[in-house]
Amino acid sequence: MNQAVRDFVYCQTIAVVGASHKGGKFGNMAYRELGRNGYDVMAVHPTAETIEGDACYRSLRELPRVPDGVLISLPPEKGEAVIREAVELGIRHVWLQPGAESAALINLAGVLGLSVVYDKCILMYMQPVRSFHAFHRAVAHLFGRVEKTDYITPQMIATSAAKKSPQTVAELMDEDLARKVQVR
Repeated sequence: MNQAVRDFVYCQTIAVVGASHKGGKFGNMAYRELGRNGYDVMAVHPTAETIEGDACYRSLRELPRVPDGVLISLPPEKGEAVIREAVELGIRHVWLQPGAESAALINLAGVLGLSVVYDKCILMYMQPVRSFHAFHRAVAHLFGRVEKTDYITPQMIATSAAKKSPQTVAELMDEDLARKVQVR
């Protein structure tokens, strides 16, 4: 699996930049679905006070806590400022939703040392994959257009962390890999 995808799959707290106060944008759909799946999501929009009924923050700096990752669902020309702000805050994982990426933005993220995912729909990778995304993922997998990801949910991470404190996400990743390669 692509390491950047794997890294992002293990994020528990995700800032969604690009949801609209009017609704109907992909950012809104991602915000709702990720929240429904148990991820701790926070919306970022420069003028909205609420998104999907939840508090919204004007920038990554205004978030009440630093997220593990940032989903960007904006036009590419608006993405550079978000990427630079993420770096300033120490956020290392960025997902550029299709339509948000450009060669310059992908290059910038790499130069700044970020783990960046692009050219992939987040809702086809963050577990559990539901609705038409599950069907789309299955069809795409048949044609080699989508790779298999670890089946990790926020609840699984929280449960494991409660049993073995303290435990890092890297250790959870190693445990998941070890389960997959056990000789039967």
